[in-house]
Amino acid sequence: MPPATVSLDADPFAPEVLEGPLALQARLREAGAAVYLERHGVYALARYEHVHAALTDWQSFQPAAGVGLANFRHEKPWRAPSLLLEADPPRHDAPRAVLSRILGPRAIRRLRGAWAEDARELVDRVVRSPEFDAVADLAQVFPLRVFPDAVGLEHEGRQHLLPYGDHAFNAFGPSNALVAKGTPHVAELSAWVGGQCARERLAPGGFGAAIWEAADRGDITAEQAPLIVRSLLTAGVDTTVHALGAVLYAFATHPDQWRRLREDPRLARVAFDEAVRWESPVQTFFRTATGDVEIAETTVPDGKKILMFLGAANRDPRHWNDPDAFDLARDPSGHVGFGMGIHQCVGQHIARLEAESLLTALAERVERIELAGTPRRHLNNTLRAWSSLPVRVRTG
Repeated sequence: MPPATVSLDADPFAPEVLEGPLALQARLREAGAAVYLERHGVYALARYEHVHAALTDWQSFQPAAGVGLANFRHEKPWRAPSLLLEADPPRHDAPRAVLSRILGPRAIRRLRGAWAEDARELVDRVVRSPEFDAVADLAQVFPLRVFPDAVGLEHEGRQHLLPYGDHAFNAFGPSNALVAKGTPHVAELSAWVGGQCARERLAPGGFGAAIWEAADRGDITAEQAPLIVRSLLTAGVDTTVHALGAVLYAFATHPDQWRRLREDPRLARVAFDEAVRWESPVQTFFRTATGDVEIAETTVPDGKKILMFLGAANRDPRHWNDPDAFDLARDPSGHVGFGMGIHQCVGQHIARLEAESLLTALAERVERIELAGTPRRHLNNTLRAWSSLPVRVRTG
């Protein structure tokens, strides 16, 4: 560590920090542009300006060495690296192009009507009871219903998707108790997910089959196809579940914003992006310096890990006015909750469609939504999530 570098003895993966990360995020933003975290030997970026720059400069801040704490230059990953998150051009280019086409505007148009109807059916059933758990009954159920259908996944075994994704995102952090909790089940979960990525297991007409068709055309290789399907199954469920949990919590605690959405349901997508900014379901990602990299007046040495605090950047008062407010009058575009640059989330438009479908259906039926008990956090080394969100609704 260069002698002039600001350092902190703080652990962003400690349970109390995962439970409530805002104080540490503010401390990091004020400490400096790049802060050395002694516990893990990494450099932390928490200001919007520098997080955005690191996300877009893949040449200096390398994803291919792993987007977690493990450094793939020296350590063997627990599974084959993601071709979307953990590969750099040119290896990254063909898989990204294929998936961008498959998840693009044509898919949105094809799915919109069916997902809107699915959301109405789910909401109609759930709100028959004035009190329910918005995580268990809505935020988990809807993505686990519509997204695997769109991929072409078989129905049996879908319950494995959430624990598999939970472990994958935990594994981006240190080998702590959260990782240890999932380790005994990794082999079983990985085998199931890997099996679903095979051509013969995927229904015709879905995203998965389209990926294999791209391999048949030579756009990608047959070896790449199952890894791309796996990326959909790893990152396409948990993140959306937790983002939906975030927006439902936001509305349950901000009745004025719920009234605004009901008055103008076209704000559903704005609401979703504002919730992603405000809560940042994906809190952190790592990069690796490809040389001695200058960040403001700090030099990050070659090969050192850089921990980008997406959640801190999304509440940086240097970039956002009144950043701690959830406000549908805000333009949240530019938030880094989906990443930024060539490695940003390729499925973000699909996630927005899921949110638009569910929020629109709720706004049609529900006059008021409020907390009916104390929400409980689900702790994860990378994700900010709710395990339970008891709510009370009034329909009309």
